[in-house]
Amino acid sequence: MGWGRIGQHRKAGAKGGVGMSGYHKHKWSWTVKYGQDIYGKAGFKRPWDKRTVRVVNLDQVQQIADGLMLDEVDLTKLGYDKLLGRGGLKRRLIINVGSASKSAIEKIKKAGGELKTPV
Repeated sequence: MGWGRIGQHRKAGAKGGVGMSGYHKHKWSWTVKYGQDIYGKAGFKRPWDKRTVRVVNLDQVQQIADGLMLDEVDLTKLGYDKLLGRGGLKRRLIINVGSASKSAIEKIKKAGGELKTPV
């Protein structure tokens, strides 16, 4: 049950033209030109890896309030997610924000201000 003469079964069908054979060897020029997406990572990207939290500090909030002459600052409308406690407040402010650090909350209360966060 062999292939008979030596030349049989050594023709075009047996040169590695089917499947993935040769794409990283003798078919590399084809891979570079047409098959760039054959190699490399692909699949599901976890959504929590892409999430970024925009933060702002109290000294920046003070500058915003002074520049706009405001007593109430809505940081969620300005695109910020969290308030951090670097710096301090010179006057009483009402601040709306999604979340805040403990030091920011303490400094706001110490200045006589108020922090509004959504429940």
